[in-house]
Amino acid sequence: MHYNEKFHTNIRFDFIKHQKKFFGASIALVIIGILSLIFFHMNFGVDFKAGTNMDIELGKTVTQDEAKAEMAELGYKDVETTVGGSNNSRLSVRFDDVLEQAKVTAILTGLKAKYGDQVAAETNVVSPDMARELGKKTIYAIIISSIAIMLYVMIRFEWRFALAANIAILYDAFVVIALFSIFQLEVNLPFIAAVLTTIGYSINDKIVIFDRIRENLRFSKQKNKEQLAELVNASLWQTMARNVYTVLTVLIVAACLYLFGSESIKLFALAKLIGLASGAYSSVCIASPLWLMLRGKGQKQGKTVKTPAAS
Repeated sequence: MHYNEKFHTNIRFDFIKHQKKFFGASIALVIIGILSLIFFHMNFGVDFKAGTNMDIELGKTVTQDEAKAEMAELGYKDVETTVGGSNNSRLSVRFDDVLEQAKVTAILTGLKAKYGDQVAAETNVVSPDMARELGKKTIYAIIISSIAIMLYVMIRFEWRFALAANIAILYDAFVVIALFSIFQLEVNLPFIAAVLTTIGYSINDKIVIFDRIRENLRFSKQKNKEQLAELVNASLWQTMARNVYTVLTVLIVAACLYLFGSESIKLFALAKLIGLASGAYSSVCIASPLWLMLRGKGQKQGKTVKTPAAS
């Protein structure tokens, strides 16, 4: 750790000096994610894959093995069952086929025969056309939000900030998608909400850092490449405490949702945890070094760089 007198801040670690290591690790994760998507694909839930999902309240406590055995007796051995609820009395069953109403009624009749007339169910059916439509709209939502963010940052700052920020937030979104593909975690509508929320939180961190970089540029004279690197590193540490506290606050909430929340929101909370951690990392280790790379491209050591006018 050393104290930078010019910017009046403690430099505990030189992020810019190690930027190639961060870039290398990030590129490696992206490659692994792409390979996973190619060979293993995504584990799409009923929201993105044609099928039927039944959310059944049994009124009595049931174990995972008992639930599987009960569905097997009804003629559905390979369905995915999840037990949850306050007393493990809630059963979620996912069928890969679109069930006719007669089959749904037969399942409920069989469960009522064993657990009583208090058995109630909510059935959600997704047709193949609806699944494809949801998939397309998800892609459109991510593309539109990314373009909107890039335009905002370009107007608010400059195109280099916008490009660096967009690459970083797309990386954050991809990290969530890649890890869900690698570990074959279920992808459903709450997952998409988590990815889009991740993009929003991620850009917030980057705007805070970029704003400090711009402020330091305004009050500093002409800079060469080394001085720009010093400025970015100092800006990172000047905003570090604020960014850490902000991310930790949301991380604690997401962790509580994951640990104590119901089964239906656990994967949403997990996606949030991954996205927030990636967003904090990319703000410091990807977005800022990328801006420096774009800003100093073609500049030699000792050569001055004009300071952009603040908007």
